[in-house]
Amino acid sequence: MSDATYLYAVARDALPECPAGVADLPVRTIGREGLVAYVSTVPLEQFGEQALRRSLEDMDWLAETARAHHRVVDAVAAATPTAPVRLVTVYDDDGHVRDLLDRRGDDFLRVLARVTGRREWGVKAYADPAAGVGPGPGASGGGNGESCPGPSASGGGGAGRPGTAYLQRRRASLRGREQVRRQVLQRADHIHRALSELAAASYRHRAQDPRLSGRHDWMLLNGAYLVDEGRDAEFAEQAAALGGDGVEIRVTGPWAPYSFTVMEMG
Repeated sequence: MSDATYLYAVARDALPECPAGVADLPVRTIGREGLVAYVSTVPLEQFGEQALRRSLEDMDWLAETARAHHRVVDAVAAATPTAPVRLVTVYDDDGHVRDLLDRRGDDFLRVLARVTGRREWGVKAYADPAAGVGPGPGASGGGNGESCPGPSASGGGGAGRPGTAYLQRRRASLRGREQVRRQVLQRADHIHRALSELAAASYRHRAQDPRLSGRHDWMLLNGAYLVDEGRDAEFAEQAAALGGDGVEIRVTGPWAPYSFTVMEMG
């Protein structure tokens, strides 16, 4: 056997045409029990287990493959409820994909029902640690507002000993950092709760490494929100209103609902 079957997504309906997939290969469908799998036939010399181990370390190959994978998923999701699968999901042949649809058909149908009429939006919140972060619009203060006391001006406590002034400054600095950290966490929690109230589901991803985000300020929030299509404008408006007071909000989307549909394939 020289070929394998690459799986992009499972959806309700078959599109009359689809963009080219990974390695610029054509995309076709496999239907089973009211579900449609979008696949490509791929050569094992490129997508076999050993070849993939090497290729996944090649950032250029990985980026190109990811773009092609997402291009197919986005085209399908724009036309019909879609459950994307993870990048580089490869099966031995079409028969294994049919078996997957048979075994996990009910799971796919539940996922597709969940995302029907909804789209995923991403919200990232950033702050400059040097500028400080306030509670934000509509937020309760969260803390008690008290400030950390500085070193005592009285002569007690060995203030004249060598190193004492340095230690006092060091403690004050650490207290200040901890206070900023608490403010950041409170602000991020407030933003996420407010947006989750408008969404059918929400997921809080880990903050991105600055090397990936391309920014050097703090990422307070990296959230995904599954939003009814009729509430898109309301959601975007609320997200924008949650910025300010030291926080920048970036909204992206709509996307295929990756954060709410990916299942472990067996």
